[in-house]
Amino acid sequence: MRYVMVQIPNTPASASPAPRSVPTSADVARLAGVSRATVSYVLNNTGAARISEPTRRRVREAAEELGYVPHAAARSLRAGHSRMVLMPAPAIPVGPLYGRFINELQWALGRLDYTVVQYGSVGLHGDEAARAWAELRPVAVLVPGSGPGPRGVALLRRAGARAVVTVGPERVEGAHAVLMDHDGVGHCAGAHLYARGRRRIGVVVPAEPGLEPFSRPRLAGVRAALRGTDAEVTELPLAYEERAAAELAANWRRFGLDAVFAYNDEYAMLLMRALQDEGVRIPEDTAVLGADDLMLGRLLRPRLSTIHIELPAVRDLADLVDRAVRDPGLAPEAHQVLGASVVRRESS
Repeated sequence: MRYVMVQIPNTPASASPAPRSVPTSADVARLAGVSRATVSYVLNNTGAARISEPTRRRVREAAEELGYVPHAAARSLRAGHSRMVLMPAPAIPVGPLYGRFINELQWALGRLDYTVVQYGSVGLHGDEAARAWAELRPVAVLVPGSGPGPRGVALLRRAGARAVVTVGPERVEGAHAVLMDHDGVGHCAGAHLYARGRRRIGVVVPAEPGLEPFSRPRLAGVRAALRGTDAEVTELPLAYEERAAAELAANWRRFGLDAVFAYNDEYAMLLMRALQDEGVRIPEDTAVLGADDLMLGRLLRPRLSTIHIELPAVRDLADLVDRAVRDPGLAPEAHQVLGASVVRRESS
């Protein structure tokens, strides 16, 4: 067997392009013809400094030309805290209504010069999740749904979080609370169906884990609305799957129900389609009621009756975060929100 030796010439180290230096505020100041302090005032949106609009424009144009952005860590050191508001991503399925609320809240906090960061804490729960959030040193944490307990809140405060705000059905000691009245949503649904002459009412309870803090109060609200009447309430576990809805619809006549509150519009659409496939007439045989007032409900036939939900005013919530950041000693506040009203359409 013959071997052939090939010599590969060495490539000079200088062949690779030299890395470009990171632009600094001093570079921006030189290009714009201003001081570094002026650059800092302009790019950090410091309203106290009186700087003319032409000067602000020159600074922004110089920063854009150089590709300069302020250093968040250095900015935090100067201010004594960050401007980061941490929003843990929900570990539960959320619908379009909640998604729109989050987008609007991010916009409102951005207007107050906060940077909103969503944190994916898959597999972390309660105080363990709070420890992971604390490592990022946010100035505020806005927790959707069921969050950390009192120890987790205390840990976040020790790590520098000036505001911890929970958005859910219960208060947590040491945290500000935006309380979502899901009992009221269920009560509104039960009262509407009873007023429409329905007496055997089913209530969908999603089988997906994590939705219990929302679904159980809605079920309790329906029961509270019908307590002392001649109506009966049947709990209907349902996974958000076509097959699960088809199986429930196939046994529908055995339940003898003349109405169903389907937890929200998405579950209502899923179940309504399955019921119609089984020949169940809506609303003649069974009235169907959703919640969230999604546009898709208006496109169904029959059009879906629903519960319109008033979410927290995003500006009020952003202002609460800002007040708590400015005054870390502010006593924890609790705000009851989530107004509910019936939007009656053809399905009920």
